[in-house]
Amino acid sequence: MIREAIIISADKEKISIKRMVINSLLILVLGIILGIISKALDNTEYNELPRIMQMLDITIFLGRFAVWIFIAVCISVYSKTNKRAALNVFLFFAGMVTSYYIYSATVAGFFPRTYAMIWFGITLISPALAFACWYARSEGKVGILISSGITGVLLSQAVFLLQGMRITHVLEVVIWLASLCVLRRKPKEFAVMTAISIPVALLIQLFVPYWG
Repeated sequence: MIREAIIISADKEKISIKRMVINSLLILVLGIILGIISKALDNTEYNELPRIMQMLDITIFLGRFAVWIFIAVCISVYSKTNKRAALNVFLFFAGMVTSYYIYSATVAGFFPRTYAMIWFGITLISPALAFACWYARSEGKVGILISSGITGVLLSQAVFLLQGMRITHVLEVVIWLASLCVLRRKPKEFAVMTAISIPVALLIQLFVPYWG
């Protein structure tokens, strides 16, 4: 009986490791596909895009940070462990950034070195950020502060708060609202998170007038 239990436990561990490897590979593939799609749309003439994409300014949306931050946050908080979060987010950005700039250099015939270096830098630091983001849904002050920072960053991208409120991009408002759902908390904690996120957004817009 004990031997059978050990065998079953070992089999489950093998399946678990196999599933983790598959999940990480799928995240890498997702990054590669999204990188290609993003650059392909960026390389397409505006009037050749479907009407709905023109109305939503999809190329501008994909060229800014909000959507990529949101995807990375989702990968982080839904990973099993903080180390898995760091690995998975790194693989996503590595796939996305590499495929984007390979497509840019080979198909579009253009390699923006400065922007590429920025994104390569983001990719390198993404594991540390993902490691921290993994705690965003944890209970207590640390979780509230991290989730407040994330939603504040996304709010700063979605709504221009200085000199009157102005929506930056409709889809970025959707992303911000989605982040509130992903990082949802008990009513009192949610109120605190939202309250803290507003000054975070203001500070970002004050010291970094434009980013994205």
